Amino acid sequence: MFDDEEEFSGKELSTDIERFEKHLNGETIGFIDGDRIESIIDYYLFNSNYSKAKVAAEFGIDQLPHYKVFDLRKAQAMAGLGLISDALELVNQIEDLETYQSELLLTKAALYSQIRDSKNAIKLYKQALLICEEFEKDEIFVDLAVEYENVHNYNGAIQILKQGLLHNPKNEFAFSEICYCYEKTGDFDSGIDQISLFVDENPYSYLAWYQLGSFYLRNENYEKTIWAFDYCLIINENAGAAYFNLGNAYLSSDKFHQAIDNFNKCIELDGEDPLALCYLGESYENIHEYELSKDCYKRSIELSPEFSEPWLGLGILEDLQGRSKEGIVLMHKALDLEPTNPVINQLIGSAYVKIGELDFGMEFLKKSLELDASDMECLTAYMEVFSKIDIVESQRFIHAFNLENGQETESWLWEVNLLWMIGEHQESVALFAVCVDNDSIVSKELFTINPQLLLQPSLTDLVDLS
Repeated sequence: MFDDEEEFSGKELSTDIERFEKHLNGETIGFIDGDRIESIIDYYLFNSNYSKAKVAAEFGIDQLPHYKVFDLRKAQAMAGLGLISDALELVNQIEDLETYQSELLLTKAALYSQIRDSKNAIKLYKQALLICEEFEKDEIFVDLAVEYENVHNYNGAIQILKQGLLHNPKNEFAFSEICYCYEKTGDFDSGIDQISLFVDENPYSYLAWYQLGSFYLRNENYEKTIWAFDYCLIINENAGAAYFNLGNAYLSSDKFHQAIDNFNKCIELDGEDPLALCYLGESYENIHEYELSKDCYKRSIELSPEFSEPWLGLGILEDLQGRSKEGIVLMHKALDLEPTNPVINQLIGSAYVKIGELDFGMEFLKKSLELDASDMECLTAYMEVFSKIDIVESQRFIHAFNLENGQETESWLWEVNLLWMIGEHQESVALFAVCVDNDSIVSKELFTINPQLLLQPSLTDLVDLS
């Protein structure tokens, strides 16, 4: 192709291009040998002038019909013009191009990819890998992996990209793709191992440290997150996104002043962003700087009125300051924007409970549980209210809930408690024994749910309370 080393000077190419342009306007061009015609075509392809590349390829076919590389170039020009089916039909007629065989396979693979036939694209990319030049392999590994991604075979893509990184440990395209694949699989531990290998080979790569920090953040290892992003910022001290992620890690670690510093630095570098302002507002909220927090939430709303989080933040602030009714109104604005958000439903429910409107409170808490049955904080809030209103019905509810969703020991502890409260002591003790076998530490929370059960040896004897 044109971007490879040429056998003749740029001046000669310019002359040939000028002659060909005149030919297009009706002038006689005379004889040009095959290599020079190919360079004219490549010039047009390189500059994305696919119409002229196609005409030049057809000129080459007329001049030298046995020079099959012109058919390949015509197909590539047709692909650029969006004539995918015609291009594919043409390349499938080309039997053998000897020194161009790898390029033929890659062209076919790219065409199959464009019509979303990943099966054939994968087969052709694999064939090309066996015969291509070493310098071509970096790109082919990535293209092959993308085809696996297109059929959602992310583990297959990971295996290909690992080969690519073994071939060239500095291949940032392969590295970016493998990070994407690990994100899709959710296997952050393996992702961290692979990224760490890349960091070892590329210790001054901003991208490598950034991805490492991002994966530690997703894995909720905030100490390592902070360590990785600190290195990231040593390499590039003006990386606003790194400051944002550092702020997030500090916020999740309850280090609110450090979080504030980093969110402010992010905003200073990248400008105000609705999410950064929200997290900054949450950080101020946690150190009881409520006016600064409110200002951040309001600025976030000005930038993005349809973003639910700042409305929720303002509602929480009102609730924290004893104005729960006003807070509920603001939380409802957040819910209007995101009605299936379990957290918003839970917070509204808890606020209603706080002001004594138990029916509304239970309605929203139950909705939150329907959206996220794993939220034990919400379940606790719901059961605390329900068990006081109707202990028998609440026991029936938690029994049915556990049969359908009981993955957490905490939810079974509520059933243990309510079985005891309705007089089903034998069943309560038997269920508690199962809970202790599953998780003896969490099972101690039964006595937080109902401290009176500390007076029942048949329960306390099953667990070490020391």
